Amino acid sequence: MISPTYVRTMARYNTWQNASVYDACERLDDAQRKEDRGAFFRSIHATLNHILWADQMWLYRFGAVPAPEKRTIAEGLSLFEDWPSLRGERGAFDRIIEKWAGALQPSACEGDLHWVSGATGREMTQSRAMLFVHLFNHQTHHRGQVNAMLTGFGIKPGITDLPFAPPEYLGEIQP
Repeated sequence: MISPTYVRTMARYNTWQNASVYDACERLDDAQRKEDRGAFFRSIHATLNHILWADQMWLYRFGAVPAPEKRTIAEGLSLFEDWPSLRGERGAFDRIIEKWAGALQPSACEGDLHWVSGATGREMTQSRAMLFVHLFNHQTHHRGQVNAMLTGFGIKPGITDLPFAPPEYLGEIQP
């Protein structure tokens, strides 16, 4: 289904897009970032916290990092209350994701992962490859919500299409 090259490409894409979104968010004040904009997690700040928390949770499940301090989706919405800490941790964790992806061997994309889902409250089993795809799809989904909220403030974060990524982020995609 996927390869380590795909995972590395998506990790770089994630870094590029997070930098773009966080740079765009710098044009807002703290109250605007935390304002209820009617999105699933209400605000830009809470949505960005959720994305970071979910990334931490998935990399924990993949065996790449220790368990996040906050263990539930609801707790993850307040992972970082202040903007500088959230932004700093996002950048640091993007480097962790890229390092994890860079070390991934083809065999890591095989087999199943078993975990207890906080969202469903039950044991789950899914292919590791599917969950790697989910990691990046989840980020993209919620960053899209942030982009919509930014657009509501008259801010355009920039291009989001993978084929138009700068070369240093795109890397080489192999068939």
